[in-house]
Amino acid sequence: MNGGLLVAGTTSDAGKSVVTAGICRWLVRQGVKVAPFKAQNMSLNSFVTREGAEIGRAQAMQAQACRIEPTALMNPVLLKPGGEQSSQVVLLGKPVGELSARGYHGGRQQRLLGTVLDCLAELRGTYDAVICEGAGSPAEINLRRTDIVNMGIARNARLPVLVVGDIDRGGVFASFFGTVALLSPEDQELIAGFLVNKFRGDVSLLEPGLDMLHGLTGRHTYGVLPFRHGLGIDEEDGMGVPPRERSRAWGRVSLRGTVRESAVTPPVGEDVLRVAVCAIPLMSNFTDVDALAAEPGVVVRFMDRPEELADADLVVIPGTRGTVRALEWLRERGLADALVTRAAEGRPILGICGGFQILGEYIEDEVESRAGEVAGLGVLPVRVRFAREKTLTRPAGEALGERVEGYEIHHGVAEVTGGEAFLDGCRVGHTWGTHWHGSLESDGFRRAFLREVAAAAGRRFVPAPDTSFAALREQQLDRLGDLIEQHADTDALWRLIESGAPQGLPFIPPGAPA
Repeated sequence: MNGGLLVAGTTSDAGKSVVTAGICRWLVRQGVKVAPFKAQNMSLNSFVTREGAEIGRAQAMQAQACRIEPTALMNPVLLKPGGEQSSQVVLLGKPVGELSARGYHGGRQQRLLGTVLDCLAELRGTYDAVICEGAGSPAEINLRRTDIVNMGIARNARLPVLVVGDIDRGGVFASFFGTVALLSPEDQELIAGFLVNKFRGDVSLLEPGLDMLHGLTGRHTYGVLPFRHGLGIDEEDGMGVPPRERSRAWGRVSLRGTVRESAVTPPVGEDVLRVAVCAIPLMSNFTDVDALAAEPGVVVRFMDRPEELADADLVVIPGTRGTVRALEWLRERGLADALVTRAAEGRPILGICGGFQILGEYIEDEVESRAGEVAGLGVLPVRVRFAREKTLTRPAGEALGERVEGYEIHHGVAEVTGGEAFLDGCRVGHTWGTHWHGSLESDGFRRAFLREVAAAAGRRFVPAPDTSFAALREQQLDRLGDLIEQHADTDALWRLIESGAPQGLPFIPPGAPA
């Protein structure tokens, strides 16, 4: 078997990442050697592979669904937004520069097609099947000429395309039909069919519409996935919700079942522990707080106002792609003063990566913001200088008497001049700072850290002795595999992956504009 499939969507956030992970987990349980692939990803949530390459976290989690190690081949192009108009371009795991959207789509993107196809070919030569994920919609006709992630990759690699639509948003039939009808005849040949996502209610009521859709397009629907609370993998994009709305909407939190949609499990001790996360601009790798939310009795919320710090037992300042901008934002909202006061009172704060840098004495930045020397909050004895070379490592060590593993993604080089050692950063009182993402996923360390936070906050909170974050992730991925196995036409899906798009699919006018 040398199969492949491209999972596209009628819109962003239609469920492509989740469906891709679910198909991967279903296949690997059938004994298929499978790998994920996304040619181009725009994400502020990234991960470092064992060889020191930076890729999107969604592809890292999809690799986990396949039970394999992630590599740069699985996400050859990563765009990390630095604002509304520009992004850092990461090619094969290494940053190669900043480009505006116009500069990228104006020619640079198309020149990357050869690299993308080479990566896909290498994966297809190694694995039985490669399940590819598209981006946005394949019917973005303004971008089709330079597309390397949707129909551009499907046409070149002759991949069948399954279009996913989120019926919970409404308008899914129009979206399915319109997606096909806006593509050229050559592209339409590869659109094999549809997958309905997030359906609530009686499927029999939907079937007449699916029959009509088949009559209109000649394409089958490969399954209707029911709406399920608590499904999701590490999200791609932190840009979709403005900071003010993000703290309310929770629309971009990663393991949704862990953080947003599930009821908080009762605490082991007498008290719950309240964690407030600063929803700073260009927030990155906010997946770090998932491990906290996985603990019974820990309540995690995002906030953007000083008064929301009042009852928090722990405040987390997460990573960001704009450290100086985030620092300005904290000052504008009065959060900077609240954090300084909190630290002086000995109330717990954890700064991770950019959050760690913000807590320091000053930041010298001629790389990211080019703002020169900027005063930090002065809470930790740390001086930060931004280097052009990005640090991409997978460190391991010990803290609080426990083994810890993590990963680092940053331009800032920290010079620690005092305090107690804490991972690669430092600690002063009950303020901790580190560049290590993912450290809280180490179960023993997380429990030890939460015990210290609870003691400092005066809470009778006790960490559960048996919470395994890795096991929770595996359960999440198995639930996605179950969703595909139970609610998709897996026989038809298997034929599609193995043999490609059905022959003789009709053209739906008007097709792509000239």
